[in-house]
Amino acid sequence: MVKIFLHGCCGRMGKAIAALCENNPDYKIVAGGDIIENNNYSFPVYTSLNECTEDFDVIIDFSNATAVPTVLEFAKSRKKPFICCTTALSDQTVADILNASEEIAIFKSANMSVGINLMIELAKQATKILYPDFDIEIVEAHHNRKLDAPSGTAMMIANAIDQEIPDQTEFVYDRHSVNKARSKQEIGISSIRGGNIVGDHDVMFISDEEIVTISHRAQTRDVFAKGALRAASFMCGKERGYFTMSDIIAEYTGE
Repeated sequence: MVKIFLHGCCGRMGKAIAALCENNPDYKIVAGGDIIENNNYSFPVYTSLNECTEDFDVIIDFSNATAVPTVLEFAKSRKKPFICCTTALSDQTVADILNASEEIAIFKSANMSVGINLMIELAKQATKILYPDFDIEIVEAHHNRKLDAPSGTAMMIANAIDQEIPDQTEFVYDRHSVNKARSKQEIGISSIRGGNIVGDHDVMFISDEEIVTISHRAQTRDVFAKGALRAASFMCGKERGYFTMSDIIAEYTGE
């Protein structure tokens, strides 16, 4: 059984993870952290992480970008693996997380869905085959409450594709301020916000003769919660190093 400290336990994703763990013998949330006090859980919820006295195997964080540095320090002080699921991190926080991986085990992904990470691997393979004969466009759609745009997942897709292109590329966000023809070096990224869309992502490879589209649709938030729990199992017992969902996918592909 993996014992979990769940930070951000009172948010939507925190509640989804807690619900999945309720009757699952493989996982147990022993404590949580949040700025909101909550007495409805069977485990204690701390507004100050240093008050936690429970022992645990891993930390899962689904909170907000401003809280991540505090959670990172907490993970370092307890010498426990840290699974960072929070997006829109500052460059400094990303650098601090990378540096911390020399002391503790870090798992970071802008999207915890195994399916979306498989999509990224497929997009990388498609880029190798289709670029530069095909233009590349990324379209993402989320609910109307999402604050950041483009999504962290869209940027994760764009950066993965960019790594497969030997030329210097340019990310172009929407096109309202661009008054010129599209260049081959562009990777277009467009955002849609509306309703209760959990998370849709499309990568379009477009030529004059054909269009190849790789798509992913998240139907419920449980897909991200399940991915976080899978990461918890993967990280349990690891002492240091930097890991991503690609490492989990590699277990299946044998790479």
